[in-house]
Amino acid sequence: MTQEFVEIGILQQRKIEAEIIKPIYEIMKREFGVEKAKAIIEEAVADAAINAGKEYAKREPEGTSVESFVALQYLWEKDDALKIEVVNNNHQRYDYNVHRCRYAEMYQEMGLAEIGFLLSCNRDSKFIEGYAPNIKLTRPHTVMNGDGFCDFRYELQAEKTEAKEK
Repeated sequence: MTQEFVEIGILQQRKIEAEIIKPIYEIMKREFGVEKAKAIIEEAVADAAINAGKEYAKREPEGTSVESFVALQYLWEKDDALKIEVVNNNHQRYDYNVHRCRYAEMYQEMGLAEIGFLLSCNRDSKFIEGYAPNIKLTRPHTVMNGDGFCDFRYELQAEKTEAKEK
């Protein structure tokens, strides 16, 4: 009998994490206040996201690229987690809009809307920082923060060149 590996989507992973974080967050709010509790969550989650990005990058034998990042997107979309519209997808850019975000819905249902951005949205720029530091994310709008959509704009940055001699 062989065991089959089942890869859970990011939505399910975030739900499991949130169930663990919620009681810890409540205690931190009581002991340290809301702002300090949020700062602790933000720092811990950001560090975890950078490290996760680095781990995923190690799985790319040819190195990371916009294309290899796009190939991972199914993990965030799994379980009908996001309703997206791709705006641009090429070697330099991956741009898309999210029109429905089950992550935001889940945190709302769990009573964690006040830190939903820290638990999910804030991870996005930190993940890409660890995965491919030469790709930059810009996202001025998020469903989590009450906007009607998220506008993800990933762009490959030009290689930094050595300063030319004078």
